[in-house]
Amino acid sequence: MKLYLGILAIFLISLGILSQNGCKDKSTVGPGESPSNVLFPARNVSYGVHVQTLFNQACAFSPCHDDGTHAGGLSLTSYYNTVFAVPGIVLVGNPQNSILVMKIEGRGPAGDRMPPGANGLNQNQINGIRTWIAEGAQNN
Repeated sequence: MKLYLGILAIFLISLGILSQNGCKDKSTVGPGESPSNVLFPARNVSYGVHVQTLFNQACAFSPCHDDGTHAGGLSLTSYYNTVFAVPGIVLVGNPQNSILVMKIEGRGPAGDRMPPGANGLNQNQINGIRTWIAEGAQNN
């Protein structure tokens, strides 16, 4: 019984730590580092090569923005889900007012920065999302 309670206590503590540090297990990510290794070019950002790869590594998994969980009502598993499923998430040609950009920058009425915890996207990745939206948010 004591062993069972000890294991249960460790599980609950671990669960609490994970929920405080965001959705993804960041055990291999240092403090302040992005949960993704995607590097965006300064222009000609590709949804398939850059944006979706970033989302797959940093956002589109359980219990965050996968097809099952839809945290905040948003799935980031496909172009359609990202651009069309939730109005205002991506305003084509207008990154400044796109909720997606507000969330990854942690500004405006969109609330807390995403991904949550100490490991947000790096500036290159944020600029890349902005550039993709400014370039027309193409499914390329």
